[in-house]
Amino acid sequence: MKILVTGASGLLGSKIVRLATKKDHEIFSGYFNNIPDHGQPIKFDLQDKETIYHAITKIKPNVVIHCAALTDVDTCETNKTLTKKINIDGVKTIAEITSKLNSFLVFISTDYVFDGKQGNYRELDKTNPINYYGYSKLLGERIIAETNTDYLISRVSVIYGNKPASGKINFALWLINNLKNNRDVKILTDQFISPTFNTNLAEMLLEASEKRLKGIYHMAGASKVSRYEFAEKLADTFNLNKTLIKKVKLDDMNWKARRPKDTSLDISKAQKDLKMKPIKLDDALESLKEEIDIAQRNFD
Repeated sequence: MKILVTGASGLLGSKIVRLATKKDHEIFSGYFNNIPDHGQPIKFDLQDKETIYHAITKIKPNVVIHCAALTDVDTCETNKTLTKKINIDGVKTIAEITSKLNSFLVFISTDYVFDGKQGNYRELDKTNPINYYGYSKLLGERIIAETNTDYLISRVSVIYGNKPASGKINFALWLINNLKNNRDVKILTDQFISPTFNTNLAEMLLEASEKRLKGIYHMAGASKVSRYEFAEKLADTFNLNKTLIKKVKLDDMNWKARRPKDTSLDISKAQKDLKMKPIKLDDALESLKEEIDIAQRNFD
């Protein structure tokens, strides 16, 4: 199978490419700035319709897994023009091209399409984003549903993994690095999430791509926790000083964009239809520690 992964230098895209290259697939790694270290690199700009069209039509992939996006929530709020070009217009272009090529399109969406008033959201629950990032991803979902009849929308929550990607550090590594350096961290006690280990998510997405599972799936971790509980479990797993973790609330934060309070996701549909199941947080953190330990040994 010929697979194009956009955002192949990022936290999720790089993991998908690494796992897919171990299978009998031909992998193309789409990127903008940072050249991916696996797969066949393909450079294109989500703000440039012509480069997207040229890249995808040249490859003619069976599957496109679209991970690339502008994901910084405050940047999306303050620069809506850029966000629209990448998260909405770019998605529209990809959806149109993949539809013409009859390629299966996998779109990575977010728990932020919900307003956070309910929690444990199912796939058909009412969407109501409270910031522009969530709004832009929801519009991407709608564009794909209207344009491409052969698609999968995967909603995820707080992806984390064992190494920085595309110059960005994920929540787990940020916390570990700060605690190792004896620095205090302020962590929310009143925001609830379904933390998602990138290896587990990549495995689910590859299986779903191979099976061509269609529609919307919540592919997040199988545990609902507050950010604070997530941080404490990370500290426990890596034997770090939990007293450095200081409690704060959403109202204490001086962010540009509003954050929803509880966007935990119900993953029962993914559990039912996938062989690679969403895993619980304790198991995911043990796997994360193992990956970090292996990476450190190889580095040494």
